[in-house]
Amino acid sequence: MPFYMKTIFKLLLLLLIVNPIYSQTFYNTATIQDIRIVFAETNWDALLDAQAAGAGDYIAAQSVTINGTVFYTVGVKYKGNSSYNPNSNKNPFHIELDTYVNQDYQGYTDVKLSNVIFDPTFVRETTGYSILRQYMDAPLSNYANVYVNGVLKGLYINSESISKKFVNNHFYSNTNAFFSCSPPAGANPQTINLPNLSYQGTLSTSYDTAYEIKSLAGWDDLINLTNILNNNVSNIESILDVDRALWMLAFDNIFVNIDSYIGRFKQNYYLYKDNNGRFNPVVWDLNMSFGTFSDTGTLNLTSTTAKKQLSHLLHSGDSDWPLVKKLLEIPTYKKMYLAHYATILAENITNASYLTTANAFQTLISSSVQADTNKFYTYAQFQSNIGTTDAALGMNNAPGITGLMTGRNTYLTALTDFTNTKPTISNITLSTQNPLINSNVSVTANVINTNSNAVFLCSRANNTLPFTKVAMFDDGAHNDGAANDNVYGVAIPITSVFTQYYIYAENNNIGKFSPERAEHEFYTINASYPKILAGELKINEIMAQNTSTITDDNGQYEDWIELYNNTSNTLSLDNLFMSDTTTNLLKWQFPSGLTIPANSYLIVWADQDLTQTGLHADFKLSSVGESAILSYPDGTIIESVTFGAQTADMGYARIPNGTGNFVIQAPTFNANNQGLSIDYVGEFDKNLKSYPNPTSDFIVLSNATSPIENIAIYNLQGQLLYQNKHVNQNQYRVDFSSYATGVYLLNVNDNSKIKVVRN
Repeated sequence: MPFYMKTIFKLLLLLLIVNPIYSQTFYNTATIQDIRIVFAETNWDALLDAQAAGAGDYIAAQSVTINGTVFYTVGVKYKGNSSYNPNSNKNPFHIELDTYVNQDYQGYTDVKLSNVIFDPTFVRETTGYSILRQYMDAPLSNYANVYVNGVLKGLYINSESISKKFVNNHFYSNTNAFFSCSPPAGANPQTINLPNLSYQGTLSTSYDTAYEIKSLAGWDDLINLTNILNNNVSNIESILDVDRALWMLAFDNIFVNIDSYIGRFKQNYYLYKDNNGRFNPVVWDLNMSFGTFSDTGTLNLTSTTAKKQLSHLLHSGDSDWPLVKKLLEIPTYKKMYLAHYATILAENITNASYLTTANAFQTLISSSVQADTNKFYTYAQFQSNIGTTDAALGMNNAPGITGLMTGRNTYLTALTDFTNTKPTISNITLSTQNPLINSNVSVTANVINTNSNAVFLCSRANNTLPFTKVAMFDDGAHNDGAANDNVYGVAIPITSVFTQYYIYAENNNIGKFSPERAEHEFYTINASYPKILAGELKINEIMAQNTSTITDDNGQYEDWIELYNNTSNTLSLDNLFMSDTTTNLLKWQFPSGLTIPANSYLIVWADQDLTQTGLHADFKLSSVGESAILSYPDGTIIESVTFGAQTADMGYARIPNGTGNFVIQAPTFNANNQGLSIDYVGEFDKNLKSYPNPTSDFIVLSNATSPIENIAIYNLQGQLLYQNKHVNQNQYRVDFSSYATGVYLLNVNDNSKIKVVRN
């Protein structure tokens, strides 16, 4: 197996490990979910209709049961524009589990259920998303049988909500500018303002009828995007993930998904701005893909033949679609678009794999479709429309999927843009297989049929960053062998455990990526780095239900995990990760440069408050029990603790400290666990006095019956600020004058803890 194929294989295995989304059963494409809604009111349908016609608020369901798990007091409303009808027996639902109560199912709070109104096959949406997820981040999607008050409403499509949870999982933040690019009031032939990304001036009121804002702020960001796209497109990569946009446009065109940006209403996508300042497009609502919607805005595809022969460059000259026009006017972007287009075509249409996926879905749902008495089409149409038989849908026509895509393949593969010779990229080689961090690696590749100086290596240090492009050279001076031998090379710095990269080449007609699904897929260089050995760093204590014990820097009672350095040496936490699940070991990385001194403690707050001061992990602990794991990116686990149900404000601590088994006891935050128990009350504690507190200068400690043997001062991040192990006095003055205002923990004789406020 060539090196680069091994690298992809390793990457795929890693993705299976580190991406928790795909391990969740709620969107498992091989199962049908069971969702049962119970309303206390018998007129629940009228109540939902009234809200749909008015404010659109949720109605409180008495309960919602998902695959046997019951949730009480849940928000439910009808959703949809053209798919909703007050006279329908099968309207689409939006269930919000946490409208009134903080609850979730497998981490999901929003359940979006589509009623399959425009698809006799029931597979357009699920098949479309399944294909799209090969090339860009897109919702998970499967099926659910939905009951209301015990009555089956029918088989629905269950698609993952494009929510703050979604963007956090895929774009690593959720507080930036976030837009649903569909008119808030719905799109129809009379709608004037549409989300086509044209520049409408500097006032948000010129945009708010075309886009629905999902964040607290962000109109200026969206306006800036439209301004750069329309008036300064040479800087577009500073504010838009162009690669994702090109994948989206190629997908929509190939699968005749016209109820999208490339259609009359330029809608059904989201934009989220990541921490790099770039908007990321996300496709939404594929129920009319595979040719059901026909109005492109410039022509109406009234026949299946017209849909088969839809131009792959639709709107490339139309100023009303600036995302298409402006991007494809740039030669390199057009060649990248054609490369992505050719990849989707070859991997899904020419080999008919789309049909394999669609048939598998139909086999899964066949009996449920038969049992759905509220479906909008007959079972015979369900069976025939996946083949070559068209189905009339009122003003629309759903082409037989196989007939459409077979004809589409015949038309597209004969076009000059796809018969032109493409560049080839092969024999990708690294000068060092496992380089050290902070070294350089030369990457070479054999590239044929390319323009001079048109081969690039694009790399990044981790998933959160954009790729950086550098030219590769065939000049004999870049570890590439002889000049003009079709071997291109370049050296790149290795600054992290994983360096992700791909290669792009182009000729006069079309581009080529390696791997072909780049940037969504990429090769990985695995760097070597020193590791802490098992047993050297221990998870020493866990607080999974903190309601009143100690607060973080922000005054909040949050869960925490205490680490203990079992060695007499300072340990570096570089490249170390912490997680609460084996399905995503790389959930939270310790900051670079962080160390833990010999025989010392470190506190990590498990609260998902990543913007707060101190060490805050990107997960919370469950009081009913889960895991805490320390591991490295190569899969090496140095510590794993699994715990059961926890008692509020009690610690789960090792006895003896750092080495023993876990017991539930009074918490010993940042201190030795030894010798404490649930009912521990020591004579020392009874007689220990401290004053003044709060203080601006010092604290006096005194104990008339027992000596003060040692003291230590910690901040709330668990960092040791001061220690004196040789006090041996009944009274001792502790100086706080050099510390900033805030809260500190004073640990006396390893057991007694005093919270000190420095003002």
